[in-house]
Amino acid sequence: MEVKVDSDNFQEEVLNSSLPVLVDFWASWCAPCQMLAPIIDEVAKEYQGKLKVAKLNIEEAPQIATHYGIMSIPTLMIFKEGKAMGKVVGVLPKEEIIKFFQPYI
Repeated sequence: MEVKVDSDNFQEEVLNSSLPVLVDFWASWCAPCQMLAPIIDEVAKEYQGKLKVAKLNIEEAPQIATHYGIMSIPTLMIFKEGKAMGKVVGVLPKEEIIKFFQPYI
C-alpha cells in the first residue's frame, strides 16, 4: 500500500519511518509519471512489510522537492533512517527499480 505524503506528514511518514521508504516524486500532468504508477503499485504490494512506498505530488509540496534537488520527474528516492540514500530519474523497468532499493531493505 502506498502512502500519500506532503509537507504535513513527510517527516513522520518518510524521515521517521522504521522501514526504508521509496518516495515517488510525481505530478498529475506528467505522462511518464502515469506510466510509472502501475509499476510502483506492484512494488508497494510485493514489498509490503519490508519497504514503505510513498507518493509525493511536487505541486502540493514544492519545498520538499526543492530541498531534495528534484529537477525532473518522475524521480524515485530511497530513504533509510531519515537519510536520502539515492535517487533515480525517469521511467525504469520494475527489475531496475527493485535493484535500486534492494540494498536498503
